[in-house]
Amino acid sequence: MNRAPGALGTDAVRREARDKVTGHARYAVEHTPSGCAYAWPVPAAIARGRVRAIDTAKVLDLPGVLAVLTHENAERLGKPDDPTLALLQDDRVPHRGWYVALVVADSLENARAAATALNVDYESEDHDVRLTTDHPGVYTPEEANGGFPAVRERGDFDSAFAAADVRVDGEYTLTALHNHPMEPHGATAHWHDGRLIVWDSSQGTGAVRNALAQLFDLDRKQVTAISEHVGGGFGSKGTPRPAVVLAVMATRHIGRPVKVSLPRRQMPAVVGHRAPTLHRVRLGAGADGRITAVAHEVVTHTSRVKEFVEQAAVPARIMYVSPSSRTVHRVAPLDVPSPSWMRAPGEASGMCALESAMDELAVATGLDPVELRLRNEPDTEPDSSLPFSTRNLAECLRRGAGLFDWQRRDPRPGVSRDGDLLLGTGVAASTYPVLISPSTASAHARSDGSYRIRVNATDIGTGARTVLAQIAAQALDAPLESVDIEIGSSDLPEAPLAGGSSGTASWGWAVHKASTLLARRLADHRGALPASGLTATADTKEEAGEEPKYARHSFGAVFTEVQVDTVTGEVRVRRMLGVFAAGRILNPRTARSQFIGGMIMGIGMALTEGSTMDERFGDFAERDLASYHVPVCADVTSIEAHWIEEDDRHLNPMGSKGVGEIGIVGTAAAVGNAVHHATGLRLREFPLTPDKVLERLEDRAALGGQGR
Repeated sequence: MNRAPGALGTDAVRREARDKVTGHARYAVEHTPSGCAYAWPVPAAIARGRVRAIDTAKVLDLPGVLAVLTHENAERLGKPDDPTLALLQDDRVPHRGWYVALVVADSLENARAAATALNVDYESEDHDVRLTTDHPGVYTPEEANGGFPAVRERGDFDSAFAAADVRVDGEYTLTALHNHPMEPHGATAHWHDGRLIVWDSSQGTGAVRNALAQLFDLDRKQVTAISEHVGGGFGSKGTPRPAVVLAVMATRHIGRPVKVSLPRRQMPAVVGHRAPTLHRVRLGAGADGRITAVAHEVVTHTSRVKEFVEQAAVPARIMYVSPSSRTVHRVAPLDVPSPSWMRAPGEASGMCALESAMDELAVATGLDPVELRLRNEPDTEPDSSLPFSTRNLAECLRRGAGLFDWQRRDPRPGVSRDGDLLLGTGVAASTYPVLISPSTASAHARSDGSYRIRVNATDIGTGARTVLAQIAAQALDAPLESVDIEIGSSDLPEAPLAGGSSGTASWGWAVHKASTLLARRLADHRGALPASGLTATADTKEEAGEEPKYARHSFGAVFTEVQVDTVTGEVRVRRMLGVFAAGRILNPRTARSQFIGGMIMGIGMALTEGSTMDERFGDFAERDLASYHVPVCADVTSIEAHWIEEDDRHLNPMGSKGVGEIGIVGTAAAVGNAVHHATGLRLREFPLTPDKVLERLEDRAALGGQGR
């Protein structure tokens, strides 16, 4: 079937691509109102305690300094929903890096120099930042992130596990991870005609506007938050962050516009992180590999500022047949920065452990890892007993195996070699829930035959502008180039943030509904359109709020080949291939980019990315891109993304699921499983850095090759 250029399902070039590569796209701190000043935050230099005194007098005499804000003179804020935004309100220091002052000056250089010169006297207290499974402060919360119950049990796990023919009992450790988007967090704030206008690097301006109105006792109508272009977020910009609050505090204090751009080295302490997780996964199965018992128990940390519990055991509730199941989350409050969302929170870390354990079960039963997963396909979602709207994991596994030439794999570990390099292949499955939130949108027909779509969506680098225009053009039966899109401002029709792979489904549903209503109005209209045109508005509160009758998830399978250098311990990915079932793919060009981007991030999670907590100083040691190693082009030699076109009629009018996060889920486990196949060694502590790999190789050599 031939489809018009730009229609849904066809490649459409990103609308803002030229603006970005030519520098015309403006980001949050690239807006410079007349008289703009610059602010530089001062992070706490202790891990716990209080500020005894701040010597501001000398700094105020430095060139260009306009003000120094501290807990003694900063504006009193309203109580925020998020305690991490209660900035400069008292003398406490809950963790290293917590902001204790803000220096405002006439230039960025003067602000930075003055902040460096500011002398802060502290009263330090003993701190505790070490996460262990037996930490005395560990407790079981009521809920994990996302509102999931912290504990779920079905059947009798203990009896089923004890009776199983084959048992796997593995402990897996995942380090803390940081989002590190290309554009650091930053904001520009100023007052204009009695209104507060902020440009913020955010995944959702509605939340920014609401938080600022609450904090500064303003009517929401007085605040406009703008996030026209955002250079990535990966979850860290999903809620308002300190930069925008500090910018508003400063502009109200000095009466001039103010910019705050967080130095990258400060970000790990104040914009969230994926919390480290300690996993114990137990799988019991019959001799035929059919699972009879599943337990996934997770211990993680949270800060003393607020509770955030990574929902890492949740995927084990829905992934495979599990007549008897136990999934538990426990958490320890420590003197650490507050964890938050990072791409596929819960699923990325939880599936890394679960899919590693599945590989161990494949070895223990003597089954091919693909076949093991196929044998444990559930008929309905185990946790809810709901039927799946679509579940094409089996097809992803089969198609991926064919494309990857999996059948030629020698199942024996440690037998394929190329000089000093050991070669191996691995596979892992992935899943991510379908999330949809209520949204509003308007569609306007101009008298010249063009259209304008308005919705407060946010394009964080995913191509949202383009696919929303495609949705509208299809509903209007209009050329794609005739549709204009307005997004990224809290003054636009209300819409949810860009997060949880829910953006296109949520915004797109409202855009589709408004555009369909407009098309009907146009069909009923007689004569020429008035000069003012015609407008239709729509919201999806009723539709998105309905209790789902189906379990709705995306699924995928990732295959990878690695080489392990026996001399250096370095692991490199030779090739990687993913096959995904994510509903209808609305724009193959941008979807492929999202799949591949997630897989590359998964490679980083497996091999290079890690944030180490320095127990003595109480902060993360890797605080910049020189020490926190994200994959680069040389780390990814061959990577492919494929998908299965699903006809899922239980989602939204477009039939789409999210594609932003499914790519990272399972990828780290696929790499780890390939390392086991290459070496015969099972490494359970991620990332698999050369020192860890080499130590295990050397230990095995010392034991005469018998170590496992």
